[in-house]
Amino acid sequence: MARPLDLFVPGVVYLDVIFTGLRELPAPGEEVWASGMGSCPGGVANLAVAASRLGLHTGLGTALSSDAYGEFCHRVLSHQEGIDMSASRRVDDWHSPVTVSLAYDRDRSMITHGHPLPTDEDGLVNGLPAARSAAVSLSPEGTGWVRRARAAGTMVFADVGWDETEQWSGDVLGYLSDCHAFLPNQVEAMRYTRTDDPRQALEKLSALVPVVVVTCGGDGAMAVDGLTGEVATVPGVPVEALDPTGAGDVFTAGFIAGTLGGWPLADRVAFATLVGGLSVQHFGGSLSAPGWGDIADWWQATRRAAADPDLITRFGFLDDVIPPGSRNAVHRATATIARLSDAQPDR
Repeated sequence: MARPLDLFVPGVVYLDVIFTGLRELPAPGEEVWASGMGSCPGGVANLAVAASRLGLHTGLGTALSSDAYGEFCHRVLSHQEGIDMSASRRVDDWHSPVTVSLAYDRDRSMITHGHPLPTDEDGLVNGLPAARSAAVSLSPEGTGWVRRARAAGTMVFADVGWDETEQWSGDVLGYLSDCHAFLPNQVEAMRYTRTDDPRQALEKLSALVPVVVVTCGGDGAMAVDGLTGEVATVPGVPVEALDPTGAGDVFTAGFIAGTLGGWPLADRVAFATLVGGLSVQHFGGSLSAPGWGDIADWWQATRRAAADPDLITRFGFLDDVIPPGSRNAVHRATATIARLSDAQPDR
């Protein structure tokens, strides 16, 4: 019998193409050159890769085209990152969704092309594999599989996307009754709760779901765990930020890892801010996520510098959770999209 997953992530995978080193963004009719370029799976792959790099047995439920972009994403996710793709499906005659990201001045602009998914929600979860936890992005269309996941004993961690309609309907929050945790950013939290302060939003949301974490960008995060009575406010980790793409997904992966590990709330939030912060030091989404080697290197350098006693105290728990022994180096976004003929044969 296959080992149950630690985390199941259903959703859409995009091919992300990232241009870096731009001196300026192009004006109409203008061409600019980028000194760097990378490509990697994006969309829900950001969360799946981040979780896998933290040692979680992660499964992905998605539809991948049989075109060259889909082949590239499948190979990176399954062979390079070790993600269980058994719940995913391959699709002919469908164009992979593609996002081009222009990283400039520590932010990014994006252009996306895509077609409607060739499957419905149930097709993405593909029978809902056994998993300790699952991640979902809430939407007005609903998420019928979430109730089934909860009934099966799966902890569901939810986030929510930007509402392009600017309506911020409270109906979306109705699905939180089947979730274990909700992790919006501060703008989303305030808009949905009709408040003008993140703490007020946190208090309102805590009445709807057992665990709430409101992220505040570089300022850190605040959280409430109604199951244990814990409350935590954690500042951000000072890093040199290059590209924020996927940082929220990496934060969520860190929080899920800490939750499955049974850590105290403050340690879970601190760890999530750390891995999210480390990810913005690299360009791209999924492949900017840190592995345990990156975390161990940061912790060793931080202790050696001894410049911030509060930082060292806050992350003292890392001595107990960083895996001992050797740690494989993680891959960053590569400059080209590999063809199958370029790849080494399976061994």
